[in-house]
Amino acid sequence: MTSWLPLSPAERSVAIEVLVHGPLSRTELARRLGLSQGSLTRLTKPLIGSGLLVETPEEAGAAQARQGRPSQPLGVVADARSFLGFKITADMVHGVVTTLRSEVTGRLDRPLTTHDPDAVAGLLAEMAAVLAGGRPDPAGIGIGVGGLVRERAVVAQSPFLGWRDVPLATLVRERTGLPVVVENDVAALVEAETWFGAGRGLDRFAVLTIGAGIGYGLVLGGRRVPSAEDGRGFGRHWIIDPHGPLTPTGERGSAVSLLTIPSVEYQIRAATGRDTAYEEILAGAAAGEPMAARVVGEAARALGILVAQIANFAMPQRILLAGEGVGLMDVAGDTVHETIRAHRHPDADPVDLETKVSDFHDWARGAAVLAIQVLVLGEGPG
Repeated sequence: MTSWLPLSPAERSVAIEVLVHGPLSRTELARRLGLSQGSLTRLTKPLIGSGLLVETPEEAGAAQARQGRPSQPLGVVADARSFLGFKITADMVHGVVTTLRSEVTGRLDRPLTTHDPDAVAGLLAEMAAVLAGGRPDPAGIGIGVGGLVRERAVVAQSPFLGWRDVPLATLVRERTGLPVVVENDVAALVEAETWFGAGRGLDRFAVLTIGAGIGYGLVLGGRRVPSAEDGRGFGRHWIIDPHGPLTPTGERGSAVSLLTIPSVEYQIRAATGRDTAYEEILAGAAAGEPMAARVVGEAARALGILVAQIANFAMPQRILLAGEGVGLMDVAGDTVHETIRAHRHPDADPVDLETKVSDFHDWARGAAVLAIQVLVLGEGPG
């Protein structure tokens, strides 16, 4: 593999702009980055020489409309290398393979029958080999884990897996021979949406995820704000209603106790004595079943309060709501929006709330984007 590293900060800015927004003409690229044509030429020459950037054919219409010396736009060869991304849950591993532009070209899921770190690393290596088969050589692997991750390599704590201080990057690298980046799964998803999704081109952007837990990420100045709190499960201490329901572990009225899938299911089980799946609870609420409607209504009001608080204090241009629990919006979206308005200034602009019906492959894609950032461009998260 031709090395694309190391890139200087200025070269990295050029490469990222073309990767995320290209192909771009040299004139447009210089304008976006505030560079002179001479500086741009100096910066792009080694990027073209390394194969990271390429001159792309100009559209016929543009060529005819413009007179003078031909100028080929700069782009990337998106399928020159593959990137593998994995999302590990308590009982499954979800994997994808992507291009340099994070376009998913393959998916693979496998059940997770043990949480033994060596066994999990072995499963990841097996899946990587299958995903890489018949595709461009993989440049590296990104792994998203629910929990606290240190130095993009060690899972310091993961309540879903029962892990502490697991050197996952080393374990997988030893079995695959590929560079490996490990990160909190929400942080990886935020990176992917900032570069290639709902936050692309925005200066201020926030992501709120609901599912097995509550996740939150903030982007300022077009970059994710890193925090030592990433992966610590702060939703357990984000109190919405101090008199609200308990979680199985005892927190009362928190975002977790009101909104997460396990807590919604727990509330119904405590009230009815039977296990009911989240989707069935949503369907019951939609059909007017009283207990389901009450629990789902409380969850919707909690979500509206969270979104309003984020809008009030972070002032993002857009908030993305994602995760496997977003089906709540289909059933109780009106309640969510009414609650948002009730907790905002009457003259405040409407919140740009985008809902993304996502599955675990979106989380895996986020991990692959992290690999693109770190392994190709030397761009650390945030």
